[in-house]
Amino acid sequence: MATIPESPVNDPMLDPITGENLVIAPGHTFKSVTEEVSRIVLTGHTPLGWYFGFALAGSIVIMLLTAISWLFLKGVGIWGLDIPVAWGFAIINFVWWIGIGHAGTLISAFLLLFKQQWRNSINRFAEAMTIFAVICAALFPLIHVGRPWLGYWLIPYPSTMNVWPNFRSPLLWDVFAVSTYGIISVVFWYIGMVPDMGTMRDRCKSKVGQYFYGLLSVGWRGSVRHWMRYESACLLLAGLATPLVLSVHSVISFDFAVAILPGWHTAIFPPYFVAGAIYSGFAMVITLAVPIRKWYHLEDLITLRHLDNMGKVMLATGLIIAYGYAMDVFMAWFSASRFEFFMIWNRMFGPIGWAYWVLITCNIVLPQLLWLRKFRTNPTLLFLISLVINTGMWFERFVIIVVSLTRDYLPSSWGTYKATRWDYMTLGGTLGLFTALFFLFVRFLPMIPMSELRVLLPQSKIRRKAEPLEAGD
Repeated sequence: MATIPESPVNDPMLDPITGENLVIAPGHTFKSVTEEVSRIVLTGHTPLGWYFGFALAGSIVIMLLTAISWLFLKGVGIWGLDIPVAWGFAIINFVWWIGIGHAGTLISAFLLLFKQQWRNSINRFAEAMTIFAVICAALFPLIHVGRPWLGYWLIPYPSTMNVWPNFRSPLLWDVFAVSTYGIISVVFWYIGMVPDMGTMRDRCKSKVGQYFYGLLSVGWRGSVRHWMRYESACLLLAGLATPLVLSVHSVISFDFAVAILPGWHTAIFPPYFVAGAIYSGFAMVITLAVPIRKWYHLEDLITLRHLDNMGKVMLATGLIIAYGYAMDVFMAWFSASRFEFFMIWNRMFGPIGWAYWVLITCNIVLPQLLWLRKFRTNPTLLFLISLVINTGMWFERFVIIVVSLTRDYLPSSWGTYKATRWDYMTLGGTLGLFTALFFLFVRFLPMIPMSELRVLLPQSKIRRKAEPLEAGD
């Protein structure tokens, strides 16, 4: 009789056959999974660390409100905008935040369609990250237009004054792309939480909590009919959201690709921007996942398998980004255009050339450590690499937008750019807003989908063979 070989290190978190890390620690039951996730929300004692973190993030949000209030009083002249750099930190931050939100949609929709079980522990807070990133991104076009109270003019609404948006403008395409992306993300996120809201409603002790979670559960009872409709809705939404992973950042890249400015007018931008969005998005998921699993002791639910797989995705998308950088240099030489050649030379050795080498170091050189498995499975090192990647992706947008604008075809229109303290306060303020929203999400909503984790348990497979889709499971 054949015997199963033991793990070479006798580690219970490793699969004894394949030697890979498990997606959930052995020994869990339906009850233990439910209790471990729900205790974080239904605890009667909020940790002091949560209050401290939320207070710190809230104070940074006050800085954001101060910067926006002063902007409305004085105008966009308080920023470092000038001629020819009419797009500065506002557009850089807009593209950066939209990119960060891409990993949530990819994990939720794309991996669901391909039945990747390792998504089950991380998709909930990745979806929340997407929504909060879209909220931060949506702030910048609104405050950048100069007349934010007229921002609704960007939306094609029935107007008796016949004031219509210019449908040939790529900035209008952003409105449709980002709004569609935000709506689908919110609906997908909420639908996925409905079964867990029913669980929270039944386990909550306080009347307020029962009403709150009962309202969000929309009458969920766990019947066969409810499960069938829930699974059908998730698949339909995944099918709708998957094309958005490719389309949203492609549309945003058209803001630059349709222009004739050297450094912008390139056909590689759509796939290049999408790969960069997934790259920075997974980096932000790791930035959130590592502290969460450590602070709330969720190492048995968010295992090293999740960190290892996300590291592999970052490595793959990082290589695509490296290919994009190489094609920029190659096409500048192959085109035999002095303007394209000068654009690359200016990026590398111009007045702001240091920013180009920062992005090369952060996006290409240091992430090559992810080839080593010990870096992908070391939470601390992976966390540091994720911070480096997100920093590099911000500088990539800085180089594309600012450096390309400082020097165009005519030397007589060349200029420079220097951000002001209000630029930095606005950027830092959105980081505080993102963090504050995430603190609220972690405290009041289940950050890990209990209903989806139960599917990974061995007893779930046994029960489904005997009693498929039993009510309440």
